[in-house]
Amino acid sequence: MRHGLEISCGGASVTVSDLVALGELAERAGWDGVFLEDYLIHHAGQDPPTWDPWLVLATVAARTDRIRLGTTVTALPRRRPAKLAREVLTLDHLSGGRAGVAVGVGDPADRGLAAFGEPTDLRTRAAMLDEGLDLLVGLLGGERVTHHGTHYRADGVALRPAPVQSPRVPVWVGGSTQAGAVLRRAARADGIVPYKLTDTAGWSDFTPDEIRELVAALPAARADGQPFDVVIGGRRRRPDERAERAYLAEVAAAGATWWLEYVPAGDPAEMRSAVARGPLR
Repeated sequence: MRHGLEISCGGASVTVSDLVALGELAERAGWDGVFLEDYLIHHAGQDPPTWDPWLVLATVAARTDRIRLGTTVTALPRRRPAKLAREVLTLDHLSGGRAGVAVGVGDPADRGLAAFGEPTDLRTRAAMLDEGLDLLVGLLGGERVTHHGTHYRADGVALRPAPVQSPRVPVWVGGSTQAGAVLRRAARADGIVPYKLTDTAGWSDFTPDEIRELVAALPAARADGQPFDVVIGGRRRRPDERAERAYLAEVAAAGATWWLEYVPAGDPAEMRSAVARGPLR
């Protein structure tokens, strides 16, 4: 199981230079990946500073050699899939094949949805995600895509150059297993970034048995033959490191391929400390 960081991409005291420095530090500290939140307006504070994850990741790519880089998660219904695919493919080449993207319907706490007139109705956003996911997966594989849908259109278009990774840049799908649809969507991609509860204000860890059930319900392998990614976590490290280490061992044994530790926005020194201590292996 690989260990990654999920880092807040905004907040009152977080500068863009802080985020780039955290990405560089993550590689030195032994983490396997850095994944940034993707908000138009960060979810906490009054008019908080918010940074574009793809520009930050491109800079981190130029200053690192090993770690994987991506988002958890990008709200696909507020993005043009073709534009997102172009950004991800560019990061794939800048990083030498270390890019990925996770997509979902979008966090209801993202004030950028309503503020800029984006659809907020869950049914509409779910339909846009379903349609946009097929388009994104095809474009990230270098395929020539023809698509005439309700929300998106592509007339025999292929994005060049083709991705560094083969057969495509990996796509993960995020969402609540309580809602159910995330399993169906993820099976069309390369991985799943699940959380249990539809109420994003709450949190509940997956039990090892629940992870085994999740793994059993998903494809055994993704398009490139590698194990289908099951990306567990998304919370801060608990103070009891012995208990945390034991839980992570159970998570790995149950079939998780990634554990993500959350680094929330806060004092930059505290964020650096959380990254510098490295993963619990």
